[in-house]
Amino acid sequence: MTDKISNMQTDEYKNTNLTTHDFYYDLPEELIAQTPVEPRDSSRFLVYDRANDKITHAHFYDLPSFLKKGDLLVINNTRVIPARIFGHVENHESVLEALLLRRIDYTHWETIMKPARKARLGSVIHFCDELSAVVTDVGEYGARTIEFKFDGVFEDILDRIGNMPLPPYIKERLEDKERYQTIYSKIEGSAAAPTAGLHFTPELMSKLNDMGVEFATVLLHIGLGTFRPVKEENILDHKMHVEYYEIDEGAANKINCAIEEGRRVICVGTTSVRTLETVADENGFVRPQKGDTNIFIYPGYKFKCVKGLITNFHLPESTLIMLVSAFAGRENTLKVYEEAVKERYRFFSFGDSSFFL
Repeated sequence: MTDKISNMQTDEYKNTNLTTHDFYYDLPEELIAQTPVEPRDSSRFLVYDRANDKITHAHFYDLPSFLKKGDLLVINNTRVIPARIFGHVENHESVLEALLLRRIDYTHWETIMKPARKARLGSVIHFCDELSAVVTDVGEYGARTIEFKFDGVFEDILDRIGNMPLPPYIKERLEDKERYQTIYSKIEGSAAAPTAGLHFTPELMSKLNDMGVEFATVLLHIGLGTFRPVKEENILDHKMHVEYYEIDEGAANKINCAIEEGRRVICVGTTSVRTLETVADENGFVRPQKGDTNIFIYPGYKFKCVKGLITNFHLPESTLIMLVSAFAGRENTLKVYEEAVKERYRFFSFGDSSFFL
């Protein structure tokens, strides 16, 4: 079944006076992680117990100490594509960058172009001998829809000429491209990694399985919503772009069984949260489906399914810190972030992890 889900705002949910600046915190630039740690699970791990208002400092390899038999971890198995490609507009030599965000159909993609002013409606862009594109629609903040023309297999061409789309705050070169993939990544289609999952190792997942922790796999391809900043003063004026999701029968059965038995459903990453909360009914139960979601979760949202959240530390004033604030409370979240800054945690995609339970 395919569904198109819009912003879920009940009357009480959409009544908020929160501004974007209410989600600001001061972050020293030197705390923005430039490279991943080795091994993956040696990253630091801040655990916040909401019921007891308690912060614990640990490492990610300590995760089993904070879980129990029967807990269900929901992971996102999307895989990042080499989505950053470079070309030039026909009859111009200057370089133009295209970031592929979402595949609309066989030939059309939603992208972000830089510099956007050069990618006008109808512009023809050449990327290599086998690949060109024409701009078919122009949006805000550099958003462009393009139609590719190619000779050969598109994925093979992209794999050859594309670059890993690391966030702009990462300046260091990534030596191993697999370090921007989770170990369980499978289905290609994302323009960014579900970074909460970067900390897992095969050994850690095996240890969790042995102690009776279960895993359910969902899919959400990360696109424009992750990259677009919140520019509006009132957060209600911000519009999320759509991202594609899937949840199959096996995952739905595991999630529903856990809910029926009163076991904890813990999401690994905000993308897993958005997937589950898109499809869950008022009792938290889900059904197999796929489609597009632009769900925007911020304080006031009533969670239906999720009981715990493992996630990295997010940018100030971003939709991601708003989601965490909806789960843990805005003041609690900012308190946790203040503690993380004080203790010199590493932030953002290659940074350390947190667990809100």
